[in-house]
Amino acid sequence: MKAQKQYYVTIKGTKDGLTLYLDDSCSFKDLERELDILLSKRQYVQEDSPLIGVILKVGNRYLTEQQEERIKTLIRKKRNLFVQSIESNVMTKEEAKRWKQETEIVSIAKIVRSGQVIKINGDLLLIGDVNPGGTVIATGNIFVMGSLKGNAHAGFEGNREAVIAASIMAPLQLRISNVLSRPQEEKHHQHVSGSMECAYIDDDAIVIERLQQLSHLRPNLTRFEGE
Repeated sequence: MKAQKQYYVTIKGTKDGLTLYLDDSCSFKDLERELDILLSKRQYVQEDSPLIGVILKVGNRYLTEQQEERIKTLIRKKRNLFVQSIESNVMTKEEAKRWKQETEIVSIAKIVRSGQVIKINGDLLLIGDVNPGGTVIATGNIFVMGSLKGNAHAGFEGNREAVIAASIMAPLQLRISNVLSRPQEEKHHQHVSGSMECAYIDDDAIVIERLQQLSHLRPNLTRFEGE
């Protein structure tokens, strides 16, 4: 009985273009060869058709920059095709390190005094106070288990979904992403004794609410919650 041929490339058409699923266990040479043959078929390449975007899904295969360029070049030669994106389950050490820094929670126990600045990647959990003139900055969220009487800047690389929470919310200045607020200038804002509060962006302005509202405001913020 003749063995069935193993196919290394699966092509699916979508309303936005083509999605190519590339086998992650074969050699790169075999992958290139089959990709070239498949994309040479007339149903994928037509001289008068508009440009078609191609999404490559490479699974658990890591492509070097040179291999990526070879595949892109091969696809570009097929007249009306271009690579829109390459999606892989594998990341480099540098990418993994950057992802870890951006998503981890950094815990610090100290009082941030006037003139001091704490700046971290990821979420900041500060166990202590931020005194007037002190500043805390994070790419993610900021949680202060104490008094926030200085400056806080969450999402400083552009994350508008970031929040700032504190046991006592009485800051000189709050900033989330590029939105700035000076709560001491806001009318009638007073901290409710015994109630933690959180600040977030709503309609291009920073709003302060009781912390209990956070689960409704940011339902994806579940990092602290166990299964």
